Amino acid sequence: MEGIRRPFQGVTNVVLFNWHFYVLAVTVTLITLVLGGFWNSYVLILLGVLVLVATSTSLMASFYVYDVSGLYALDWLDEIDVDRSGRLLNMNAGFDETSDLLDAKYPLSSVNAFDFYDPRNQTEVSIERARHAYPSYKSTAKVRTFELPVDDDAVDTILVIFSAHEIRIQHERVDFFRELSRAVKSSGNIIVTEHLRDVWNLLAYSAGVFHFFPRSTWQKTFDDAGLSISREIKITPFVTTFVLNKNGSAP
Repeated sequence: MEGIRRPFQGVTNVVLFNWHFYVLAVTVTLITLVLGGFWNSYVLILLGVLVLVATSTSLMASFYVYDVSGLYALDWLDEIDVDRSGRLLNMNAGFDETSDLLDAKYPLSSVNAFDFYDPRNQTEVSIERARHAYPSYKSTAKVRTFELPVDDDAVDTILVIFSAHEIRIQHERVDFFRELSRAVKSSGNIIVTEHLRDVWNLLAYSAGVFHFFPRSTWQKTFDDAGLSISREIKITPFVTTFVLNKNGSAP
């Protein structure tokens, strides 16, 4: 599984898709250090050092999470009751790093990829860059978050890996998860993997943590969509997976 990804692919993607942020960080660091030294200002020097440390920390955390931790080996899915010969639905917001990996991990399954990217709502430039950098998974279908082209109770496992947070409006997220609940079988699972807005991710990504949602927001989203958390897995201190089931169904 890990051989499918290139060395340093994760942290390289982070830099390529968010290069404007790193250019700004380097520029601010250089200006504050130079001016701080010229004016003998410890405040400016400290500011430059803090920006440098925060930027370096986020890159080290990204390298650990996306390249070292084994996240994309998908071994953590072995802890979940995934039907290895069933229908798997993999949701993405315009950038899909996992459908090929799922295909390799579950060769007897039918893996379908749905792309719910909408440029009117998902406006981050990093997503647009990612879409141009990598081709879509074979037979990826463009869908809307509130209307999936799937029959009721038709899917054994639905995966939403690092994409649900791109749905920034609460009621749209609830509608999206209601659609997932409609599509998944009562015996199936919805697997949601995300960074959380918590202390660990604050330490790793500083202000970038506000792009993530706190656990309480996810809990409310799942509750409002009629889903319950049957299991919570910490893949790393920075990444959490929620295993969801329909309310009233056995996990």
